[in-house]
Amino acid sequence: MPSSDLSHAGARRAFRLQTFPALMSTVSLAALLLLGVAAPARSTDARPPESTTAAPPASRPMATNARNWPDLHSYADTEAFVTRHYDLDLDVDFAAHRLRGTVTLELERPSDGNASDVLVLDTRDLAIRKVATAPAGSDRFSRTTFRLDPRHEVLGSALRIAMPAEARRVRIEYASSSEASGLQWLAPAQTRGKQLPFMYSQAQSLHARSFVPLQDTPRVRSTYSATLRVPRGLVAVMAAESDPSNRRGATEFRFRMPQPIPSYLLALAVGDLDFKATGPRTGVWAEPAMLEASAREFGDADAMLRKTEALYGPYRWGRYDVLVLPPSFPFGGMENPRLTFMTPTVVAGDKSLVGVLAHELAHSWSGNLVTNATWRDGWLNEGFTTYFERRIMEAVYGDERARMEWGVGLQDLREALAVLGPDDAWRGALAPDLSRHVEEDGSSVAYEKGSLFLYQLERRIGRAELDAFLQGWFDRHAFTSVTTPQFVAELQELLLAQHPGRIDADFLRKWIDEPGLPDDALVVTSDAFDRVDRQRVSWEQGSLSTADLDTARWTVQEWLHFLNHVTRPQSKERLGELDARFGLTASRNAEVAHAWYRLALASGFAGIEPALERYLVDIGRLKLIRPLYVDLMKTSQGASFARRVYAQARPGYHAIAQRSLDRVVTTP
Repeated sequence: MPSSDLSHAGARRAFRLQTFPALMSTVSLAALLLLGVAAPARSTDARPPESTTAAPPASRPMATNARNWPDLHSYADTEAFVTRHYDLDLDVDFAAHRLRGTVTLELERPSDGNASDVLVLDTRDLAIRKVATAPAGSDRFSRTTFRLDPRHEVLGSALRIAMPAEARRVRIEYASSSEASGLQWLAPAQTRGKQLPFMYSQAQSLHARSFVPLQDTPRVRSTYSATLRVPRGLVAVMAAESDPSNRRGATEFRFRMPQPIPSYLLALAVGDLDFKATGPRTGVWAEPAMLEASAREFGDADAMLRKTEALYGPYRWGRYDVLVLPPSFPFGGMENPRLTFMTPTVVAGDKSLVGVLAHELAHSWSGNLVTNATWRDGWLNEGFTTYFERRIMEAVYGDERARMEWGVGLQDLREALAVLGPDDAWRGALAPDLSRHVEEDGSSVAYEKGSLFLYQLERRIGRAELDAFLQGWFDRHAFTSVTTPQFVAELQELLLAQHPGRIDADFLRKWIDEPGLPDDALVVTSDAFDRVDRQRVSWEQGSLSTADLDTARWTVQEWLHFLNHVTRPQSKERLGELDARFGLTASRNAEVAHAWYRLALASGFAGIEPALERYLVDIGRLKLIRPLYVDLMKTSQGASFARRVYAQARPGYHAIAQRSLDRVVTTP
């Protein structure tokens, strides 16, 4: 996800693993299933129990496993079975808004004595038609019994499958719900071309289970193959290798992913799509009307790729392409391997917002190549990637551009920390203990605080030394999933021990376990922002008129710094002058418009309502629209406007955005 989409951290709902009640010691669950006997059920509301025992501090180095460092977001018992490969064979049913077909799982039983006769998978709102098992390498499948547990609001339902002793393959016939949280089905009117429908997936963090029954935990990495059947005239793409036979006009598309990935990186899209290459290994997929503009905007992808390889080692995924989605996509970007999904809101026409592209590309190392094993460890994905994003921007666009990106990020971090109250201050930690916060969001600072943590290492140890350690980290753990204590252990042994006295355990504890930003944190400053601030202060004090503001060479980042730092409220007259001179209400840059609307709403500035309504209806990116709804709901007049607009816009938003905004735009 892009560094500026801090709302993504809040989208990762942190729920404890629901422990299945103990059964009679003399009768196994599998036996009960095979006999057709109803197994004991959890409570009907399927709520996970609150833990009374604190989890180990993340900053303490230790050997971790699924027992002492569990993934609290998954029902899967990865010490009993591990999925090594799966094959999807699916019909994409636009009329019913469903995926229908089968998934065949290739399983491994770990040889550590944890024998089990029940395979537990994650699902959400899936219709399970039939389940069959077979020995390894065999196509002789035999039906077996299964059971779906009561549904938890976010975790979904555990699917429990009786497994004969020789079973290593499982084939599940199923259909997704028309309301699957990980899929969005768009009518032709919701696309740029207005002629054909569109469907795309968003699996991170807990949504793959809504369209495939599987072990939906980042601890498990699997290869996969897929066959998608689609209506004629539509093109299917996946974050995987595309079969050479795939072409426009076909109704069946085939794919394979030879590198093992976690389930949240499974991604597919179907629509009116064309492709244009931007380099030997890079290119853009988009609706025809968006293709040329998107290819120009992301034309530096190949240069970014080469610069990143120079920093952190070879790119190991083959191609790096970008799919530009319709505007309902709820995030800035999604780092699906080989095919980043991207919001059209970053296609600004001047490459001013391509930091999002740098971020998603950086995930090809931090997140995709080496993955957080649990969502408590999410900062190992997002914090690392945000740091790498800034390094890429520096390498491609220069030091000052990178410094401005750091400055915008620091403001995002301080705003995220400022809104945390006493009851949720724990979310200001990089790797908070989620076991005591059932049904709460995880860290809200994984991106920017995580990147600043690495910046501290750079400043205290040295950039070259840190780069060498990180490249080694990726080499040692390529295509595996890791935990925070595992990272800390290697950091201490392979980097800090070589430079004694510069970073100690107390430093690690403050940055990783404790909330907030340490008082001695080193931050990146920008001379360009200092110059903007001098003008801003003079303008606010009245010694500099609006007409005399010198903005001719301001970048988008400088405009954002100015608008985000203007004192609230401002007089309607001063804001009217700004709008008249710079056309801010009509800005075509989604980030600038967002910052201006927030300033205008905080100051009671009238006249933005028609443009704001169009903005909220046309854009589904949560980072841009959620704060505006929050601002609107602070006044009775704004709340009335928000409710009216939301009622119109909600059907076009992704289910992830709907659930987030339903909690904001409440009824009187």
